[in-house]
Amino acid sequence: MLKITEIPLTNNNVLLAAENIRFVARGKTILTEVSLQVHNREIITLIGPNGAGKTSLIRILLGLCDASSGKVKTRKNLRIGYVPQRIVVPEVMPLRVVDFLNVSNRYTLEQCQQKLDEVNCSYLLQSAMQNISGGEMQRVLLARALLKQPQLLVLDEPASGMDIIGQQALYKTIREIRDKHDCGILMVSHDLHLVMAQTDRVICLNTHICCTGHPDDVSEHPEYIKLFGDAIDGLALYSHHHDHEHDIHGNIVASEHCHSCEFNQDKQ
Repeated sequence: MLKITEIPLTNNNVLLAAENIRFVARGKTILTEVSLQVHNREIITLIGPNGAGKTSLIRILLGLCDASSGKVKTRKNLRIGYVPQRIVVPEVMPLRVVDFLNVSNRYTLEQCQQKLDEVNCSYLLQSAMQNISGGEMQRVLLARALLKQPQLLVLDEPASGMDIIGQQALYKTIREIRDKHDCGILMVSHDLHLVMAQTDRVICLNTHICCTGHPDDVSEHPEYIKLFGDAIDGLALYSHHHDHEHDIHGNIVASEHCHSCEFNQDKQ
């Protein structure tokens, strides 16, 4: 097995680059000839069917798993923040949100509070981890990643288990984080109805990269339609036509001349 080594990049706009990644596990080829780059201030979303190799690729890019061949290059001393799809906190563990954020004992109470403020969960600081909702948990995980002041933020299914209002609110927060922190973002997502409107570039993976590019271009690519045809036929694309906002629970937090929130049918 060829261990992937990290080599400093010369292009200051590129945060991370993977070249010809191949990964074989238990005799099965999971990834083959996968190459990609993540640029500063770019939001990239990785999509693909179950078993496409998305999680394996993320683990390789994070250095948690060795590829069979290929290499990963990163900006020198690249700071990466990672948000897993989920974590499980044992019911018997007395763990508050502030304790979870500062488990390494590196941060002040003020820093923890500030990051919760950024993800609109400031009220959770002293809450028990076992008592927060799924949407709140994702935001706490995001706050924890932000404490590292990441140049690259990697999110694995960040809106998993949320309803469409919660998903939309979280994706809005993610874009605000990109703009505020000048960081690149790499997401894994199955939320096809929202992801196309919330990302700068889409990479469609199915063992290899089937297609990549701007969401509008990818949505019309034959390989994308072949992979997701059943899912996108009659897909309800969320369209906001109002001038109020929702909190992470779907409650209206500001309302003035509300028009409508509706779903538009967009059939290929």
